[in-house]
Amino acid sequence: MNIGTFARRVGLAPSALRFYDDCGVLPPVRVDGATGYRYYAPGQEARAVLVRRMREAGMPLTDVCQVLDGSGERARAVLEAHVRRVRETAEAARSAVEEILRDLEGAGGPAGGGSGARARIGGAELAGAVRQVAPAAADPAVCEEFPVLGCVLIELDGQEVRLVATDRYRLAVRALRPSSPAGESCRILVRVPDLREAAAWALRRAEAVVEIGPGGARLRDGDAPDESRDLPAVAGTFPDYRQVLDALPAVRHRIVTDRAALGAALAEVEAAAGGPVTVRAGQDRLTLVPRGSGARELAAVCTGAPVPPVAFNPGVLLPAVEAGVGPDVLLEFASPDLPVLVRSADQGSFSTLVMPVRADSADG
Repeated sequence: MNIGTFARRVGLAPSALRFYDDCGVLPPVRVDGATGYRYYAPGQEARAVLVRRMREAGMPLTDVCQVLDGSGERARAVLEAHVRRVRETAEAARSAVEEILRDLEGAGGPAGGGSGARARIGGAELAGAVRQVAPAAADPAVCEEFPVLGCVLIELDGQEVRLVATDRYRLAVRALRPSSPAGESCRILVRVPDLREAAAWALRRAEAVVEIGPGGARLRDGDAPDESRDLPAVAGTFPDYRQVLDALPAVRHRIVTDRAALGAALAEVEAAAGGPVTVRAGQDRLTLVPRGSGARELAAVCTGAPVPPVAFNPGVLLPAVEAGVGPDVLLEFASPDLPVLVRSADQGSFSTLVMPVRADSADG
């Protein structure tokens, strides 16, 4: 079966199947050497359905692999441990929400056309994209010399809306699929504070219409067009991010690990060590080796040719990990001296490039 037919049978998206192939969890039985098309066998359906069910339950991929390929006793222990974590997380969330509701009740509730291009996007989806991309913009000190690095590039090309930000050490790109694109391709630079304010406004709308024209950009309420929010344009030339992405060589090594666990370990390293952290990968382990303190080990799924240890500034890598979606994070390495690509297993439309540093320096 081709990937589309198999995807419909097992209830997984083709993009998810490609991701599970990259991770070695569910490789196809055959890949066409000329076209790259993947083909699956009926005998793989049960494994694919089990993967889908565990992912729907929010299980990290490292745990999924233990259930798939471990003993029955090990699988039961992993599943039971996941249920305990889910219950604890749900209880913590319930307590937090109840406290917020009490605070709101005490405060009386929360405060509340021309040439170019336009695109209609879900308000929450747009706000989420801004949350992911904006942290990659430069801090005020850098912006004094390079003002455009304090902006987010918004691109409309008729098929996608892309948000891009960079501070020279990382590059974040999020692509959105609008429900009704129209007009010519265009781009605009918007200051991060202006975009964050607009994202907070869009979050309360079911849909937002992004309009880009000669004078700047505007967000309109998809259900009430008279309600809008202006986005002033910033003059300048944004770095050619496409050239950076196109220049990356083929991926040699992939690491999938628990996103929350990696984030917590990086935060601990950043607070304690204050220097670079070296990433080492083994067959089923990701090891963080900070300067001047003990190593941290995390369960991981590692595939591809091994790469030498790579050092990162934890303060740069941590936001890239935190900006992801879902329980897992995927790190893709091409070379120890080239940027690592940080992706979300559950959201292929968002990725971040993070530059490595020298092991004896936090700045590179």
